[in-house]
Amino acid sequence: MNVADRVAALPPYLFARIEQKIEECQNRGVDVISLGIGDPDLPTPPHIVQALQDQAENPANHRYPSSVGLLAFRQAVADWYRNRFGVSLDPRSEVVTLIGSKEGIGHISFCYLNPGDYALIPDPGYPVYGIGAALAGAENYPLPLKAERGFLPDFSAVPAEVARRAKILWLNYPNNPTGAVASLDFFREAVSFARNFDLIVCHDAPYTEITFGGYVAPSFLQAEGAREVGIEFHSLSKTYNMTGWRLGWAAGNAEVVKTLGSLKSNLDSGVFQAVQYAGIAALSGPQGCVRHTLQVYQERRDMVVQGMRSLGWQVDLPKATIYVWVPVPHPYTSTEFAELVLEKAGVVLTQGIGYGACGEGFFRISLTTPTKRLAEAFRRLKESFGR
Repeated sequence: MNVADRVAALPPYLFARIEQKIEECQNRGVDVISLGIGDPDLPTPPHIVQALQDQAENPANHRYPSSVGLLAFRQAVADWYRNRFGVSLDPRSEVVTLIGSKEGIGHISFCYLNPGDYALIPDPGYPVYGIGAALAGAENYPLPLKAERGFLPDFSAVPAEVARRAKILWLNYPNNPTGAVASLDFFREAVSFARNFDLIVCHDAPYTEITFGGYVAPSFLQAEGAREVGIEFHSLSKTYNMTGWRLGWAAGNAEVVKTLGSLKSNLDSGVFQAVQYAGIAALSGPQGCVRHTLQVYQERRDMVVQGMRSLGWQVDLPKATIYVWVPVPHPYTSTEFAELVLEKAGVVLTQGIGYGACGEGFFRISLTTPTKRLAEAFRRLKESFGR
Protein backbone atom coordinates (compact mmCIF):
# COMPACT_ATOMS: atom_id res chain seq x y z
CA MET A 1 0.00 0.00 0.00
CA ASN A 2 1.29 3.47 -0.89
CA VAL A 3 0.96 6.00 1.89
CA ALA A 4 0.00 9.52 0.83
CA ASP A 5 3.00 11.82 0.44
CA ARG A 6 1.66 14.23 3.05
CA VAL A 7 1.65 11.49 5.68
CA ALA A 8 4.87 9.82 4.58
CA ALA A 9 6.66 13.15 4.99
CA LEU A 10 5.57 13.58 8.61
CA PRO A 11 8.32 13.29 11.23
CA PRO A 12 7.76 10.89 14.12
CA TYR A 13 5.73 12.76 16.71
CA LEU A 14 8.09 13.93 19.44
CA PHE A 15 6.28 12.35 22.37
CA ALA A 16 5.71 9.09 20.49
CA ARG A 17 9.48 8.72 20.25
CA ILE A 18 9.87 9.48 23.94
CA GLU A 19 7.27 6.86 24.82
CA GLN A 20 9.12 4.31 22.68
CA LYS A 21 12.41 5.02 24.45
CA ILE A 22 10.73 4.66 27.83
CA GLU A 23 9.26 1.33 26.81
CA GLU A 24 12.63 0.07 25.61
CA CYS A 25 14.27 0.91 28.94
CA GLN A 26 11.42 -0.56 30.96
CA ASN A 27 11.70 -3.78 28.96
CA ARG A 28 15.29 -3.95 30.18
CA GLY A 29 14.11 -3.63 33.78
CA VAL A 30 15.03 0.04 34.22
CA ASP A 31 12.91 2.04 36.69
CA VAL A 32 12.36 5.01 34.40
CA ILE A 33 11.37 8.42 35.75
CA SER A 34 9.93 10.56 32.99
CA LEU A 35 10.34 14.32 33.15
CA GLY A 36 9.35 14.49 29.50
CA ILE A 37 5.67 14.83 28.63
CA GLY A 38 3.62 17.71 30.05
CA ASP A 39 0.71 15.55 31.20
CA PRO A 40 -0.55 16.54 34.67
CA ASP A 41 -0.28 13.77 37.25
CA LEU A 42 -2.72 15.50 39.62
CA PRO A 43 -6.35 14.29 39.45
CA THR A 44 -9.19 16.25 37.92
CA PRO A 45 -10.98 18.10 40.75
CA PRO A 46 -13.90 16.09 42.25
CA HIS A 47 -16.65 18.61 41.47
CA ILE A 48 -15.77 18.40 37.77
CA VAL A 49 -15.82 14.60 37.83
CA GLN A 50 -19.16 14.69 39.61
CA ALA A 51 -20.62 16.97 36.95
CA LEU A 52 -19.57 14.47 34.29
CA GLN A 53 -21.11 11.57 36.20
CA ASP A 54 -24.39 13.42 36.66
CA GLN A 55 -24.66 14.48 33.02
CA ALA A 56 -23.57 11.10 31.65
CA GLU A 57 -26.76 9.65 33.12
CA ASN A 58 -28.94 12.06 31.15
CA PRO A 59 -30.12 10.41 27.88
CA ALA A 60 -30.28 13.84 26.24
CA ASN A 61 -26.48 13.82 26.25
CA HIS A 62 -26.21 10.45 24.53
CA ARG A 63 -27.04 11.78 21.07
CA TYR A 64 -24.88 13.67 18.58
CA PRO A 65 -23.69 16.97 20.02
CA SER A 66 -23.36 20.20 18.08
CA SER A 67 -20.05 20.32 16.19
CA VAL A 68 -19.46 23.88 17.44
CA GLY A 69 -20.38 23.05 21.03
CA LEU A 70 -23.14 23.62 23.52
CA LEU A 71 -24.14 27.28 23.76
CA ALA A 72 -24.04 26.86 27.54
CA PHE A 73 -20.38 25.86 27.40
CA ARG A 74 -19.53 28.68 25.01
CA GLN A 75 -21.33 31.07 27.35
CA ALA A 76 -19.21 29.76 30.24
CA VAL A 77 -16.09 30.47 28.16
CA ALA A 78 -17.31 34.00 27.42
CA ASP A 79 -18.09 34.58 31.10
CA TRP A 80 -14.62 33.31 32.04
CA TYR A 81 -12.96 35.70 29.57
CA ARG A 82 -14.95 38.62 30.92
CA ASN A 83 -14.13 37.81 34.55
CA ARG A 84 -10.49 36.83 33.97
CA PHE A 85 -9.35 39.26 31.27
CA GLY A 86 -12.06 41.90 30.95
CA VAL A 87 -12.69 40.72 27.37
CA SER A 88 -16.29 40.60 26.10
CA LEU A 89 -17.08 37.79 23.66
CA ASP A 90 -20.27 36.82 21.87
CA PRO A 91 -20.64 33.11 22.73
CA ARG A 92 -22.65 32.46 19.57
CA SER A 93 -20.21 33.91 17.05
CA GLU A 94 -16.85 34.35 18.77
CA VAL A 95 -16.35 31.00 20.53
CA VAL A 96 -16.13 27.49 19.07
CA THR A 97 -15.73 24.34 21.16
CA LEU A 98 -12.82 22.03 20.32
CA ILE A 99 -11.99 18.38 21.00
CA GLY A 100 -9.02 19.64 22.96
CA SER A 101 -7.21 22.70 21.62
CA LYS A 102 -4.77 20.47 19.69
CA GLU A 103 -7.59 19.52 17.33
CA GLY A 104 -8.31 23.12 16.43
CA ILE A 105 -4.61 23.97 16.20
CA GLY A 106 -4.16 21.19 13.68
CA HIS A 107 -7.27 22.07 11.67
CA ILE A 108 -7.00 25.85 11.40
CA SER A 109 -4.29 25.50 8.74
CA PHE A 110 -6.76 23.70 6.47
CA CYS A 111 -9.03 26.73 6.71
CA TYR A 112 -6.57 29.32 5.45
CA LEU A 113 -3.43 27.81 3.95
CA ASN A 114 -2.95 26.77 0.32
CA PRO A 115 0.13 25.28 -1.34
CA GLY A 116 2.74 28.01 -1.68
CA ASP A 117 1.53 29.94 1.38
CA TYR A 118 3.68 30.42 4.46
CA ALA A 119 2.88 29.84 8.10
CA LEU A 120 5.11 31.74 10.53
CA ILE A 121 6.06 29.22 13.20
CA PRO A 122 7.90 29.84 16.50
CA ASP A 123 11.17 27.92 16.77
CA PRO A 124 11.37 26.23 19.22
CA GLY A 125 7.65 25.58 19.38
CA TYR A 126 4.85 23.06 19.78
CA PRO A 127 5.29 20.69 16.82
CA VAL A 128 1.60 20.69 15.81
CA TYR A 129 1.79 24.28 14.49
CA GLY A 130 4.13 23.24 11.72
CA ILE A 131 2.64 19.79 11.19
CA GLY A 132 -0.82 21.26 10.54
CA ALA A 133 0.59 23.74 8.04
CA ALA A 134 2.61 21.04 6.25
CA LEU A 135 -0.44 18.77 5.97
CA ALA A 136 -2.31 21.68 4.40
CA GLY A 137 0.42 21.91 1.74
CA ALA A 138 1.93 25.16 3.01
CA GLU A 139 5.51 26.03 3.87
CA ASN A 140 6.74 26.77 7.37
CA TYR A 141 8.91 29.81 8.03
CA PRO A 142 10.59 29.58 11.44
CA LEU A 143 10.62 32.54 13.82
CA PRO A 144 13.71 32.03 16.01
CA LEU A 145 13.08 32.40 19.74
CA LYS A 146 16.39 33.44 21.27
CA ALA A 147 17.30 33.76 24.93
CA GLU A 148 18.72 37.26 24.39
CA ARG A 149 15.26 38.43 23.25
CA GLY A 150 13.44 36.72 26.09
CA PHE A 151 12.35 34.00 23.64
CA LEU A 152 10.16 36.47 21.74
CA PRO A 153 10.20 36.54 17.92
CA ASP A 154 11.64 39.51 16.05
CA PHE A 155 8.95 40.45 13.51
CA SER A 156 11.26 42.95 11.83
CA ALA A 157 13.56 40.07 10.84
CA VAL A 158 10.88 38.41 8.68
CA PRO A 159 11.62 39.19 5.01
CA ALA A 160 8.85 41.23 3.42
CA GLU A 161 8.44 38.71 0.59
CA VAL A 162 7.86 35.95 3.17
CA ALA A 163 5.44 38.04 5.22
CA ARG A 164 3.42 38.86 2.10
CA ARG A 165 3.03 35.14 1.31
CA ALA A 166 2.23 34.26 4.92
CA LYS A 167 -1.35 33.70 6.04
CA ILE A 168 -0.99 32.58 9.67
CA LEU A 169 1.25 33.79 12.50
CA TRP A 170 1.55 31.39 15.44
CA LEU A 171 2.27 32.67 18.96
CA ASN A 172 2.31 30.84 22.29
CA TYR A 173 2.69 32.65 25.64
CA PRO A 174 3.31 31.61 28.33
CA ASN A 175 5.54 29.54 26.12
CA ASN A 176 6.09 25.85 25.62
CA PRO A 177 8.89 24.76 25.75
CA THR A 178 10.85 27.79 27.01
CA GLY A 179 8.58 28.97 29.84
CA ALA A 180 8.91 32.55 28.52
CA VAL A 181 6.16 35.12 29.01
CA ALA A 182 4.93 38.00 26.86
CA SER A 183 3.50 41.43 27.66
CA LEU A 184 0.49 43.20 26.22
CA ASP A 185 2.93 45.52 24.43
CA PHE A 186 4.32 42.50 22.59
CA PHE A 187 0.81 41.41 21.61
CA ARG A 188 0.12 44.93 20.34
CA GLU A 189 3.25 44.64 18.22
CA ALA A 190 1.92 41.33 16.84
CA VAL A 191 -1.42 42.97 15.99
CA SER A 192 0.36 45.74 14.09
CA PHE A 193 2.51 43.24 12.18
CA ALA A 194 -0.56 41.17 11.31
CA ARG A 195 -2.43 44.22 10.03
CA ASN A 196 0.49 45.26 7.85
CA PHE A 197 0.63 41.89 6.09
CA ASP A 198 -3.00 40.69 6.37
CA LEU A 199 -2.12 37.80 8.69
CA ILE A 200 -4.30 35.74 11.00
CA VAL A 201 -2.75 35.55 14.46
CA CYS A 202 -3.31 32.21 16.18
CA HIS A 203 -2.35 32.49 19.83
CA ASP A 204 -2.05 29.21 21.72
CA ALA A 205 -2.68 30.03 25.38
CA PRO A 206 -3.13 26.87 27.49
CA TYR A 207 -0.74 28.06 30.22
CA THR A 208 -2.15 31.49 31.10
CA GLU A 209 -3.38 30.16 34.45
CA ILE A 210 -0.16 28.30 35.36
CA THR A 211 1.81 31.22 36.79
CA PHE A 212 3.97 31.88 39.84
CA GLY A 213 5.19 34.61 42.18
CA GLY A 214 2.31 36.98 41.57
CA TYR A 215 2.76 37.04 37.80
CA VAL A 216 -0.55 37.29 35.89
CA ALA A 217 -0.45 36.34 32.22
CA PRO A 218 -2.41 38.45 29.73
CA SER A 219 -4.61 37.18 26.93
CA PHE A 220 -3.78 38.09 23.35
CA LEU A 221 -7.42 39.18 23.04
CA GLN A 222 -6.77 42.00 25.54
CA ALA A 223 -4.60 43.81 22.99
CA GLU A 224 -6.30 46.56 21.02
CA GLY A 225 -7.41 45.24 17.64
CA ALA A 226 -6.65 41.60 18.48
CA ARG A 227 -10.09 40.36 17.48
CA GLU A 228 -9.73 42.10 14.12
CA VAL A 229 -6.74 39.91 13.24
CA GLY A 230 -6.89 36.67 15.17
CA ILE A 231 -8.07 34.09 17.62
CA GLU A 232 -6.87 32.48 20.82
CA PHE A 233 -6.82 28.76 21.53
CA HIS A 234 -7.33 27.60 25.09
CA SER A 235 -7.85 24.36 26.92
CA LEU A 236 -8.98 22.95 30.24
CA SER A 237 -6.19 20.37 30.10
CA LYS A 238 -3.50 22.07 32.18
CA THR A 239 -5.53 24.39 34.39
CA TYR A 240 -7.89 21.67 35.64
CA ASN A 241 -5.80 18.52 35.01
CA MET A 242 -8.12 17.39 32.21
CA THR A 243 -5.75 16.32 29.41
CA GLY A 244 -7.65 13.08 28.78
CA TRP A 245 -11.03 14.79 28.65
CA ARG A 246 -10.29 16.55 25.34
CA LEU A 247 -12.07 19.85 25.79
CA GLY A 248 -10.95 23.27 24.64
CA TRP A 249 -11.99 26.22 22.52
CA ALA A 250 -10.98 28.91 20.06
CA ALA A 251 -12.19 32.46 20.64
CA GLY A 252 -11.87 35.81 18.95
CA ASN A 253 -12.42 36.94 15.37
CA ALA A 254 -15.95 35.91 14.37
CA GLU A 255 -15.07 35.13 10.75
CA VAL A 256 -12.19 32.86 11.73
CA VAL A 257 -14.28 31.16 14.42
CA LYS A 258 -17.08 30.57 11.91
CA THR A 259 -14.67 29.16 9.33
CA LEU A 260 -13.10 26.77 11.83
CA GLY A 261 -16.58 25.70 12.94
CA SER A 262 -17.57 25.07 9.33
CA LEU A 263 -14.55 22.83 8.77
CA LYS A 264 -15.29 20.96 12.00
CA SER A 265 -18.90 20.36 10.98
CA ASN A 266 -17.56 18.39 8.01
CA LEU A 267 -14.95 16.44 9.97
CA ASP A 268 -16.26 15.66 13.44
CA SER A 269 -19.41 15.53 15.51
CA GLY A 270 -18.26 17.62 18.44
CA VAL A 271 -17.52 16.94 22.10
CA PHE A 272 -19.63 14.59 24.23
CA GLN A 273 -22.09 16.92 25.94
CA ALA A 274 -21.49 15.49 29.41
CA VAL A 275 -17.84 16.53 29.06
CA GLN A 276 -18.93 20.03 28.08
CA TYR A 277 -21.10 20.27 31.19
CA ALA A 278 -18.07 19.21 33.21
CA GLY A 279 -16.19 22.04 31.50
CA ILE A 280 -18.89 24.46 32.64
CA ALA A 281 -18.39 23.20 36.19
CA ALA A 282 -14.65 23.80 35.84
CA LEU A 283 -14.89 27.33 34.49
CA SER A 284 -17.73 28.54 36.70
CA GLY A 285 -17.11 26.50 39.85
CA PRO A 286 -14.77 27.01 42.83
CA GLN A 287 -11.20 27.82 41.82
CA GLY A 288 -9.44 26.61 44.96
CA CYS A 289 -8.41 23.53 43.00
CA VAL A 290 -6.40 25.73 40.63
CA ARG A 291 -4.63 27.44 43.52
CA HIS A 292 -3.72 24.02 44.95
CA THR A 293 -2.34 22.91 41.57
CA LEU A 294 -0.21 26.06 41.36
CA GLN A 295 1.20 25.45 44.84
CA VAL A 296 2.27 21.95 43.81
CA TYR A 297 3.85 23.14 40.57
CA GLN A 298 5.65 26.00 42.30
CA GLU A 299 7.15 23.58 44.82
CA ARG A 300 8.32 21.36 41.97
CA ARG A 301 9.60 24.29 39.93
CA ASP A 302 11.69 25.44 42.88
CA MET A 303 12.96 21.89 43.43
CA VAL A 304 14.00 21.57 39.78
CA VAL A 305 15.74 24.93 39.60
CA GLN A 306 17.53 24.37 42.91
CA GLY A 307 18.52 20.88 41.78
CA MET A 308 19.91 22.13 38.47
CA ARG A 309 21.83 24.92 40.19
CA SER A 310 23.34 22.42 42.62
CA LEU A 311 24.64 20.51 39.59
CA GLY A 312 26.28 23.64 38.18
CA TRP A 313 23.60 24.92 35.80
CA GLN A 314 22.60 28.58 35.70
CA VAL A 315 18.82 28.34 35.48
CA ASP A 316 16.29 31.13 36.05
CA LEU A 317 12.97 30.60 37.81
CA PRO A 318 10.29 30.56 35.09
CA LYS A 319 7.31 32.78 35.81
CA ALA A 320 4.83 30.40 34.16
CA THR A 321 4.08 27.02 32.56
CA ILE A 322 4.87 23.51 33.77
CA TYR A 323 8.34 23.48 32.19
CA VAL A 324 11.92 24.42 32.91
CA TRP A 325 14.11 25.08 29.85
CA VAL A 326 17.72 24.20 30.55
CA PRO A 327 20.95 24.64 28.52
CA VAL A 328 22.67 21.41 27.47
CA PRO A 329 26.24 21.05 28.82
CA HIS A 330 29.17 21.19 26.42
CA PRO A 331 29.99 19.28 24.22
CA TYR A 332 26.70 17.36 23.86
CA THR A 333 23.83 17.88 21.50
CA SER A 334 20.40 17.87 23.11
CA THR A 335 19.70 14.35 21.81
CA GLU A 336 23.07 13.02 22.94
CA PHE A 337 22.61 14.43 26.41
CA ALA A 338 19.03 13.16 26.74
CA GLU A 339 20.15 9.67 25.74
CA LEU A 340 23.10 9.84 28.17
CA VAL A 341 20.82 10.83 31.06
CA LEU A 342 18.40 8.05 30.21
CA GLU A 343 21.18 5.44 30.10
CA LYS A 344 23.05 6.61 33.22
CA ALA A 345 20.20 7.75 35.46
CA GLY A 346 17.02 6.24 34.01
CA VAL A 347 15.57 9.75 33.73
CA VAL A 348 13.77 11.01 30.62
CA LEU A 349 14.39 14.59 29.47
CA THR A 350 12.94 16.11 26.31
CA GLN A 351 15.62 17.15 23.85
CA GLY A 352 15.23 20.70 22.59
CA ILE A 353 15.84 19.81 18.96
CA GLY A 354 12.43 18.11 18.96
CA TYR A 355 10.85 21.58 19.06
CA GLY A 356 12.81 23.00 16.13
CA ALA A 357 16.34 23.85 15.08
CA CYS A 358 16.57 26.71 17.58
CA GLY A 359 15.74 24.27 20.37
CA GLU A 360 19.16 22.69 19.92
CA GLY A 361 21.37 23.38 22.92
CA PHE A 362 18.51 23.01 25.43
CA PHE A 363 16.43 20.34 27.08
CA ARG A 364 13.03 20.59 28.76
CA ILE A 365 12.02 19.31 32.17
CA SER A 366 8.31 18.87 32.87
CA LEU A 367 6.87 19.47 36.35
CA THR A 368 4.13 16.86 35.92
CA THR A 369 5.91 14.10 37.83
CA PRO A 370 4.94 13.28 41.45
CA THR A 371 7.11 15.28 43.83
CA LYS A 372 8.74 12.24 45.45
CA ARG A 373 9.67 10.84 42.05
CA LEU A 374 11.01 14.23 41.03
CA ALA A 375 13.22 14.24 44.12
CA GLU A 376 14.43 10.72 43.24
CA ALA A 377 15.23 11.85 39.70
CA PHE A 378 17.49 14.60 41.01
CA ARG A 379 19.12 12.22 43.45
CA ARG A 380 20.04 10.05 40.47
CA LEU A 381 21.18 13.03 38.41
CA LYS A 382 23.41 14.23 41.23
CA GLU A 383 24.83 10.73 41.64
CA SER A 384 25.54 10.45 37.91
CA PHE A 385 26.50 14.01 37.00
CA GLY A 386 27.37 15.76 40.27
CA ARG A 387 30.54 17.78 40.34
